[in-house]
Amino acid sequence: MKPDLRKTEEKIGFAVIQLATLLVIGILFFIIYDIFSKGAGAVTWEFITDKPRKGMTEGGIWPAIVGTFWVSLVTIVFSVPIGMFAAIYLNEYASKGRIVRLIRLAIRNLSGVPSIVYGLFGFSLFVLMMNLGLSVLSAGLTLGLLTLPWTITASEEALKTVPMSYREGALALGATKWQTIRSNVLPYAVPGMLTGTILGLARAAGETAPILFTGAAFFWPILPKFPEVLTRQFMALPYHLFIMSTQHHEILKVRPLAYGTALVLIVLILLMNTAAIFIRYRFRKRYKRM
Repeated sequence: MKPDLRKTEEKIGFAVIQLATLLVIGILFFIIYDIFSKGAGAVTWEFITDKPRKGMTEGGIWPAIVGTFWVSLVTIVFSVPIGMFAAIYLNEYASKGRIVRLIRLAIRNLSGVPSIVYGLFGFSLFVLMMNLGLSVLSAGLTLGLLTLPWTITASEEALKTVPMSYREGALALGATKWQTIRSNVLPYAVPGMLTGTILGLARAAGETAPILFTGAAFFWPILPKFPEVLTRQFMALPYHLFIMSTQHHEILKVRPLAYGTALVLIVLILLMNTAAIFIRYRFRKRYKRM
């Protein structure tokens, strides 16, 4: 192939990539602008801190924010430790054989299963079989199962980026396997592990189908204290937005409130993504000096 032809193909390839990138960014900004322009007027301090009133045509979304917080907390407590330890075992301890490859394939496939399937499975397992009922606990454990494949995959990929020489050097000095992992591997893999985990949790915080079957309520302004809250139904921002946008008896009247709810949910997810970026930056900066 002639050099001029290769350069032309390279320029065309870069142009297509740049065009696709600009298209995605443009669509994203259009969606954010549309939600912000239509929902910013509804977002007030009263809207954030008050309970819904008069069939959710007035008031705020505070119970939905609190419910989303508790469900996300249960998801974190359940999925993060299990996912990270599973990734450590698969990458550091498990023998490289057919069974491990099948386990990894199953994990990759589970990450692509529709969320509504997780919702039905969580309803059968946690609500009916384990008799946890429609509750924060059932919904959080279901979302934990949904994020578990993401957590394992992200953590394992982060562990793979640590050079093998870090492990070999520690083992050569007489350190045990766990001491090597704890002191020479995890400090450098934690930024990637946490980043992937937080991004997976941000996705789970916006899911509607899993909590639809496991505990989310149309109208539940009651805010019980811990630990009673774990066994009660709850309101959540994604389900609240779904109801306000599609099922409400006065959709046109509550549409500004629906846009306001969408804006608050997007801001919360953006904050979680920003936290992931910040944590990654701090860890990288810390261990770069070492």
